Amino acid sequence: MRLLSICLCLLFPITAQAACEGRDLRLDLPTEAQAELDETLRAIPFPEGNHWIATKDDTVLHLIGTLHTNDARMGPVVDRLAPILSQVDAFYFEVTKSEMEAFEKDLAEDLSPVLITSGPTLIDLMSEEDWAALSQTLADRGIPSWMAAKMRPWFLSMMLGIPPCLMNTPDFDRGMDTRLTELADEHQIPQYSLERIEDLIVMFDSHSLEDQVASLTRMSGALEAGDDQMITMANAYIEEQHAAIMELAKIQGLEASGLTPEEFDAEWQSFEDQLLVQRNANWMEIILSLKDQTAVIAVGAGHLSNDYGLLNQLQQAGYTLERAEF
Repeated sequence: MRLLSICLCLLFPITAQAACEGRDLRLDLPTEAQAELDETLRAIPFPEGNHWIATKDDTVLHLIGTLHTNDARMGPVVDRLAPILSQVDAFYFEVTKSEMEAFEKDLAEDLSPVLITSGPTLIDLMSEEDWAALSQTLADRGIPSWMAAKMRPWFLSMMLGIPPCLMNTPDFDRGMDTRLTELADEHQIPQYSLERIEDLIVMFDSHSLEDQVASLTRMSGALEAGDDQMITMANAYIEEQHAAIMELAKIQGLEASGLTPEEFDAEWQSFEDQLLVQRNANWMEIILSLKDQTAVIAVGAGHLSNDYGLLNQLQQAGYTLERAEF
């Protein structure tokens, strides 16, 4: 049972759709593991809720936790949110749709941001056994080994988090953030990005290629996702249980990785620091600069909870928080 990488869907956009047929893995969680999960969640700030309203003076922020992959159950959610969110002054997304499309256009002409363009490839940097296992997993996702060998490890990590059943699924990118983009477009509400894709890539590439390969090799078992992982993540999102799915990923990722708890914790902390802590800190600089307006902050639901979460940081900054209908 591997849930670690599927949580990337809660953190930033990838090309996949929650349209797999599988079993919710929470139904099979042993009693002891469930007790451990419940105890952990009790200590996490703001573990639930996909819609929170943060208020300070004349500034009102609607924080919407999103899922970047499509799910038909999002339709009624947007219908409920529309009367309120259609009246705001601005929408802030991780990256706006227009900026994402511009990046994808540039990428079609220059793949260097995601490819190894010089020096050794992954075939040279991994053992024969590790490469054979990884290339087969990627082949199941439609990625030939000759192409995979040139992909940067951080990019391959994301690809492992896409279950094969999602590849080539139509309408894959109409997740909650896309639906909210459509709402903003309909009402001609300005949209802004909280970060630049180029900065994200620089962050992902901050470690040496050798270190990235070593981490990918150690965590490939925990990163690989299938139908059950996608269904579990999508169900938990609709139930507004974003902290639970992240913590469940940690519990089951350790089991799947084959690493010692100490080795896995080190890898998880690196994952958490890059994808959550650093990005949240950067976003907060922009969010706290918003004054005298009503705005939507629509980001992956995994960014909301925990000490480093946006909700806790806003509370620490003097905002009053109220959970709202989703």
